[in-house]
Amino acid sequence: MNKNLQYLLFGGVFGFVLSRVGASDYNLIFRMFTGEDLKLAYVILTAILTAGVAMAVWKRTGMKGRGGTDVTIRKKPLNVRKNILGGAIFGLGWAISGACPGTVLAQVGEGKLLGLATMLGMILGTFFYALVAERQEK
Repeated sequence: MNKNLQYLLFGGVFGFVLSRVGASDYNLIFRMFTGEDLKLAYVILTAILTAGVAMAVWKRTGMKGRGGTDVTIRKKPLNVRKNILGGAIFGLGWAISGACPGTVLAQVGEGKLLGLATMLGMILGTFFYALVAERQEK
């Protein structure tokens, strides 16, 4: 099967699952952030744990990544100030918009017009971040 078709199929299934668990529902996201309903937080925690275990098993069994490369899990350098600032901006944007990069695509797929505005904001934010990061490297 064509790789692009595989990615499209996986993305469609992933978006469907996000929609079914309520990850694209602004009210459920709001209730998660206010602590009223932690269902979505448990879904996120389950996904993180599942991915972590799968990556560890993948690496330990010697499976190869895309293109036949070895699977490596490298620690990234910790920059506390930037991590806290980035996390705060991400969390604030998520709380205000009711979407993160994965769920915004599910919202758009569900026909939620505010999802389009959020997606445009994410694209513009990424563009401006790239401009700032490029200037800092020079």
